[in-house]
Amino acid sequence: MNILLTSVGRRSYIVKYFKDALYGIGEVHVANSSDINPCFSIADKSIVTPLIYSSEYIPFIKEYCIKNSINAIISLFDVDLPILASNIEVFNQIGVKVIISDKNTIDICNDKWKTYEFFSRNNINFPKTYLCKEDLKKAIKNYETSYPIILKPRWGMGTIATYQVNNDLELEVIYNKVLFDVKNTYLKYESYSDIDNCIIFQEKIFGKEYGLDVINDLNGNYQITVVKEKIEMRAGETYCSKTIKHEPLSLLGEKISKLLNHVGNLDVDLIHYNDIPYILDLNARFGGGYPFSHIAGIDLPKAIVKWLNHQKTYDYEFKYDCNVLSYKEFNIRKIN
Repeated sequence: MNILLTSVGRRSYIVKYFKDALYGIGEVHVANSSDINPCFSIADKSIVTPLIYSSEYIPFIKEYCIKNSINAIISLFDVDLPILASNIEVFNQIGVKVIISDKNTIDICNDKWKTYEFFSRNNINFPKTYLCKEDLKKAIKNYETSYPIILKPRWGMGTIATYQVNNDLELEVIYNKVLFDVKNTYLKYESYSDIDNCIIFQEKIFGKEYGLDVINDLNGNYQITVVKEKIEMRAGETYCSKTIKHEPLSLLGEKISKLLNHVGNLDVDLIHYNDIPYILDLNARFGGGYPFSHIAGIDLPKAIVKWLNHQKTYDYEFKYDCNVLSYKEFNIRKIN
């Protein structure tokens, strides 16, 4: 069995996890649009692809899968997800399983306005969010919300082009800055579908931050929610985290799972304020917080390999140790 990880980026630990899961039975292939990549040195095979939004991207990946007997594709990058989700049938026709949620679920996770609407419909707490600057100003004037406000790209990831504004003057300046950043980064590709409404305005919630890994099987059936208390963050990524037991957050993860029926891992960021959880973000992929779940006993790559082989998984395989405190460290890797 061979698995291709697309848009692999710097997630070398995910490559290692899949190499362990496939030891003796298959290979891990990785793909990225740049060959200056640490994952290329540890994968079994690697390939440089066209850019995701190139018309050549899907035909290139398809041809690579045929030539290298790829059985399954997993993407590690938000921008890649809607493209692959729109082309699931292309890969089904050649016998390749794309391990990804359906297009509607990907849209809910990638489009932060749709995320807000989704949680509003399902009575799950989410920061007050506005799509129009004038609507925000009206809400502030009517005391429905107040500064500070977070400006962020409607389609985005991490903290790219994400800023806090504290007054009307900053709002005008930062709005133009975010718009400039969106138009001049890879965020422009999804944003150009509605460039006049590509920025959202969100009330800032203060409180303790948590991360959830909500894990479903390949048919969207719920398995477990791993709850992690975030200890240290840098540029939107968790660097230090502790696994905990938290029944209300576990139940929240299960509720989200059954509403979305996502495939594989759903990375959820949230803040607890006055004992109320507010969802901040959804990522329908292996997120930056997954290693903290893995080191505590969860092995989703191994489970995925079993599911692909039509093997049964058991409840004990989805148990994790609590109070596991772990930290991401920096390593230097020579690139060939």
